[in-house]
Amino acid sequence: MPKNEHQFIPAAGKDWMLPFYDFFTKLLGVEVSHRHLLEQAAIQPGDRVLEIGCGTGNLTILAQKLYPFADILGIDPDPKALARARKKARKAKLSMEFRQAFTEELPFPDASFDRVLSAFMLHHIQPPAKLPALREVFRVIKPGGSLELVDFQEGDHNPPGHIGMRPHSHGESRFHHGVVYLMQEAGFASPTEVDHQTNILGRIVYYRAKRLPVG
Repeated sequence: MPKNEHQFIPAAGKDWMLPFYDFFTKLLGVEVSHRHLLEQAAIQPGDRVLEIGCGTGNLTILAQKLYPFADILGIDPDPKALARARKKARKAKLSMEFRQAFTEELPFPDASFDRVLSAFMLHHIQPPAKLPALREVFRVIKPGGSLELVDFQEGDHNPPGHIGMRPHSHGESRFHHGVVYLMQEAGFASPTEVDHQTNILGRIVYYRAKRLPVG
């Protein structure tokens, strides 16, 4: 499918909601999940890190602040959200890159990143595109690297990206039962549920999936 035919859900669900997105995600405690995911990722100096579906850049910027000696960048298909991310990075005096792209068509060579981060993004992708997206993530991860992912267990909540919206249909209530399976099908070795938490939005699950080292 040509890139201009892709459809995406804006970061806040609707464009007019975007100015309120950061306020609501802060109110809902999303930064706690971001910090937990970054602790899980154990980013090292010199690592190259990609966040897929970075939205307005909250996780990407937090990662760059906490790990200044890592090279961290974010991608998202929403140009308006990316404009906000770049503005926030400039305000924080951070030199970092945000690029418009779809996870299903990552504009990077094979084995480009030590870590890929995904926070509350995979549920946005329609079911037929989930496996292709994860295969693209696998492709750009270096041998020995990992995908660190957090998302909702069930589809009967209104996540931050769906403020004021109904959740997806298409069997999303079964979404998390298949995440580990999808990771395996994408090529990852021994994907696992690392941890879980419960907050106002429901049960949140943390996953890790590794790409085996060569040899």
